[in-house]
Amino acid sequence: MTCGAPAGGAGSDRRPLAPRKVAFDWRGTPPHWIPGEPLASHVVNVLHLLLPAGERWFVQVFREALPRVRDPELLARVKGFMGQEATHSVQHAHVLDHLGARHLDTSAFTSRVEGLFERLLGEAPPWWVPLPKSRWILYRLAFVAAIEQFTAVLGDWVLAADGLDRAGADPVMLDLLRWHGAEEVEHRSVAFDMYEHCGGGEPLRYVRRAGTMCVTVPVLLWFWIRGTAHLLDGDPELPEGRSAYSLPGHNRAIGKGLLPSWRLLGAAVPRYFRRSYHPSREGSTVAALRYLSRTPLHRQPPDAPSPEA
Repeated sequence: MTCGAPAGGAGSDRRPLAPRKVAFDWRGTPPHWIPGEPLASHVVNVLHLLLPAGERWFVQVFREALPRVRDPELLARVKGFMGQEATHSVQHAHVLDHLGARHLDTSAFTSRVEGLFERLLGEAPPWWVPLPKSRWILYRLAFVAAIEQFTAVLGDWVLAADGLDRAGADPVMLDLLRWHGAEEVEHRSVAFDMYEHCGGGEPLRYVRRAGTMCVTVPVLLWFWIRGTAHLLDGDPELPEGRSAYSLPGHNRAIGKGLLPSWRLLGAAVPRYFRRSYHPSREGSTVAALRYLSRTPLHRQPPDAPSPEA
């Protein structure tokens, strides 16, 4: 099956994309990088559990779909998206290494995440999904687009989350999150445009887009709660009795501006269900590029080699 429908909606952002060379010096960053807020710190640290495997999977799916693209502009943007996501995966994996060096073992949880992408969302559909590979790739592209809806919303949130600054959050972690968030806003339309392009004018295109979002929401929520619990349970710096996830504690962190609100995240779903929806309406490219133009981006040890993009 060949992708041939025009890419993008009326508000599609057609700026060229490219990965940026970045490196971060984690030597002074504690696991509780928001001072006095272990729960909020670990809610955000779940990103490091999910993204190395998840973003490698994004790249794999797009690489498989590249031969189907017939729009040169979209093809160039997809390749830029792949480069940015590969860089994100590497940088979040470095944070996992840093947490491991601080005796916070994440391997059991990250193995489950990798299994999800490899066994359930791999190149061939699971045995219980009666689809040929040529159709399965469309579902996988739709899952990428659904997940990218949330990364764009989170990226836009963290760029403006001054509660983290007021709380004295570690500047290196904050720079990583805002650099990543800015690039998520910058390329927020690419996965959606890729899916729409490959779906063409077929009747199931919208149904598949909505259906994959209905699966994505509870799966992401489950992984996030379980990931936070895993980090809290395994945190050697927490005394007994402070190592359990609690919804009241999460909500207190929201009230302090340390985490995005449930309303912010929940409202992203009905927007996505609109037939006329396009991700270019999420966030601001201007705000993202403004941050990227002034962020340090090169917080590496003096003796470290230059990072590979």
